[in-house]
Amino acid sequence: MKARILVAAVAVPVLFVILFFLPPVVLAVVTAALCAVAAVEFMRAACGELSASVRYTTVAAAALMPLTRLTGNAGAPILVGLVYLLTLFAVAVFRYEREQSVSVRNLLSCVFAAIVYPTLLGTLNGLKAMENGRLLVLLPIIITFCCDSAAYFSGVYLGRKKVTPLVSPHKSLEGFLGGLVGGVACVMIYGLIVTLASQVTVRFGLLAAYAVLGCLACELGDLAFSLIKRLCGVKDYGRLIPGHGGVLDRFDSMSFVAPLVYALVLLIPAMG
Repeated sequence: MKARILVAAVAVPVLFVILFFLPPVVLAVVTAALCAVAAVEFMRAACGELSASVRYTTVAAAALMPLTRLTGNAGAPILVGLVYLLTLFAVAVFRYEREQSVSVRNLLSCVFAAIVYPTLLGTLNGLKAMENGRLLVLLPIIITFCCDSAAYFSGVYLGRKKVTPLVSPHKSLEGFLGGLVGGVACVMIYGLIVTLASQVTVRFGLLAAYAVLGCLACELGDLAFSLIKRLCGVKDYGRLIPGHGGVLDRFDSMSFVAPLVYALVLLIPAMG
């Protein structure tokens, strides 16, 4: 637990500076690096034997997908994704002709690592690029980290009733409720700070809806990636972050919360 708290104490301020003060290009580069590492972790967990060409092109596509948002052109990520798919299936077709077939599991895992996950996490860059982006991009971060932290400590100190013992043995009903309450409370406090410290109008009813839906997505996102680990027979995706595991262990829920907040901001803005 000490390593977990120490890493969070260092990483959270750095992340805040990147999100709030630095230009969008910095966030895009950071997101690209995270997606590249996540692609390596996911392929290692979910895939069997892969050729070096498939591994390298998957990592490259994963890194490029978030960077395409810097172009401001909606066609850029589509082009990157299409080129990657054509490359992947060209390799699969010719390997099959040489009786070295690529499994469906490997194909789908590579597509998830190269396109799906980077597209989901890359919505952080979409939020940053919006009007009041530096305020909006903090929402999925606050929801995820506060919900995760509240759920963790509620589960450790109050957890009794296990809800998913096979998928995630340490998850409890008390932890789930604690995460929901903690996440919503932190988002509402953030909304109050924004109201007092800026000229941005905050619609607190909608913000509360963001928080509730975001916390649910956070909890389910964590379980989804835990399920993948169980199906693949691994304990953690990696060891890059002391006390937290790999990038996918730390940024699993974010890949569900960020696109949800992005969609909600587009459909029913709570700030502005």
